Amino acid sequence: MTENEILKTIKGRTSVRKYNQEKIPAQKLRDILEAGQFAPTGGNSQSVHFTVITNPEIREKLRTLVRETFAEMEGDENLYKSIQNSIRLSKKGTYAFDYHAPALIVVSNRKGYPNAMADCACALQNMMLAAESLKIGSCWINQLHWLDENARIRSFLAPLGIGEDETICGSLALGCYDEGAKPLPKPRTGMKVDYVALA
Repeated sequence: MTENEILKTIKGRTSVRKYNQEKIPAQKLRDILEAGQFAPTGGNSQSVHFTVITNPEIREKLRTLVRETFAEMEGDENLYKSIQNSIRLSKKGTYAFDYHAPALIVVSNRKGYPNAMADCACALQNMMLAAESLKIGSCWINQLHWLDENARIRSFLAPLGIGEDETICGSLALGCYDEGAKPLPKPRTGMKVDYVALA
């Protein structure tokens, strides 16, 4: 039996962390964003905000600012391991939070809105699956969410349209990848499933 194409896309999606600098075709980028726009939102609020950064100079400035911000932080063994890694690599001066992807989509929502994270997560997942179906690499990026309250980061993002009344819920690195650079999907053995059924 032929596997359902949607399930095949879901199972084939994996996080890509190595990109070439080929420009994403404009129609593919629009299709990926449209997939995000079609994600469900609580009460049909449709308040998710997508900020698409493709300008290389802006991306490099943001990359440098994120690296400098993490480098000023002190590592703590109780911190989430990815935050520890961000701090460690930033202090070495080698950190690129977006993996030098040619496009970064910052996903934000209204501050104080109870479904902000859930709605943005649905949009990010839709975009990752759309990207996979279009042979575009993607990786969910949390660093701007972790630095959401940082004044320098927010000052940098404000002119790009991300207002003080918004919270950054996540970002998506997007780009074309060289053949062989896309990791194979990892086995999914750690997520528990319990069936509760009628007798």
